[in-house]
Parts: sequence; C-alpha cells; structure tokens
Amino acid sequence: MKEIKGNLVGKGKKFAIIVSRFNEFVSIRLLGGAVDCLMRHGVDTQNITVYWTPGCFEIPGVARRLKDIKYDCVLCLGAVIRGDTPHFEYITSEVTKGIAALNLEKGLPFVYGIITADTTDQAVERAGTKRGNRGWDAAMTGLELADLYAKIKPR
Repeated sequence: MKEIKGNLVGKGKKFAIIVSRFNEFVSIRLLGGAVDCLMRHGVDTQNITVYWTPGCFEIPGVARRLKDIKYDCVLCLGAVIRGDTPHFEYITSEVTKGIAALNLEKGLPFVYGIITADTTDQAVERAGTKRGNRGWDAAMTGLELADLYAKIKPR
C-alpha cells in the first residue's frame, strides 16, 4: 500500500489570502491568525499576498481572477453573522458554492475560512478567543493541501 500525505511545510510556497472587509473586527483577527500560522511554518512574508474584498460574496470572484497567478494555495477568510433577514442564507450559500467550484476547476487548493455565526459573540469566539482561530485553521489546511497537491503529479 502506498500513502501520500501533505506535510505542514511552507518553505518556498506562495499563498494568496482573500479577506472580507465586512465584519472587519472579526476578519482582521482571522488574517492575523493565518499569517502567523504561515510564517511559523516557514512561509516568507514576501510570499504572502493579501487581497481585500468589500464582503464575503465577492471572495469567489476575486479568487477566480487569481487563477493565472502562481500561488500554491488561496485562503478565503471572512465572517457572515446572521441578522433578521434571509440575507445570511443567501450569502453563505453562494460563497460556499463559489469556493467549492474553484476547488474542482482550478487545480489548486482554495481553502474555506469563512466564519458563519448566529451571533457576534460566536464569531469573535471563533476568531481567536475561546474556540481557536479559523484563520489559523484555514492556513493549516492550506499548508497541508499545498504540499499534497505538489506531490500529486498529473499523467
């Protein structure tokens, strides 16, 4: 039996991070967690490029535009907090579908690091307080997938 696994190695890898400015008090913490994780695993800060979008809905469109730029992984970070209207469901559904489609189409990992929370407190908890940092988690996933994708050679 042969097993191929991705390792948490960032040396020489290039990462794009797309961050939503909406709910910036949360997304800035996600960005900080992601950058900290990448740097601790050997990614040079010059190999990290951050793209800001107005909201989460715009993240898949910006991610698609990065297809011809040589990144090893694209991290998608933001926070959508439920309100009093169905807007939450529309946004989260479309962002999730968009990022999933890019994973299938583009041949590089697009990591979903979007917090979907019912309350502001829940979002803050998942952005670096009680329940860890989803930005860090997304970066860990990205490191592993970037290494795994590099090991999978097309025929």
